[in-house]
Amino acid sequence: MYYVYILKSLKNNKLYKAYTNDLRRRIREHNSGNSIFTKNNGPWELIYYEAFISEKDAKREELFLKSGKGRERIKYLFQE
Repeated sequence: MYYVYILKSLKNNKLYKAYTNDLRRRIREHNSGNSIFTKNNGPWELIYYEAFISEKDAKREELFLKSGKGRERIKYLFQE
């Protein structure tokens, strides 16, 4: 199983989007400073995830979320 996930920084509200095959481990790594891209903006909170059977599909969804249309979808999902 593969997961596409979005983390939100509790420090500055930045979003981080990625995929993994072990969601719990990756969140622990992000919050312990073991990830280069997220170590300076933690702690992180998981705000969204999707599960995929195929790694190819998870990677495709991650790339979409990082695109202009994907950012629009994220704004729509989390509008108040």
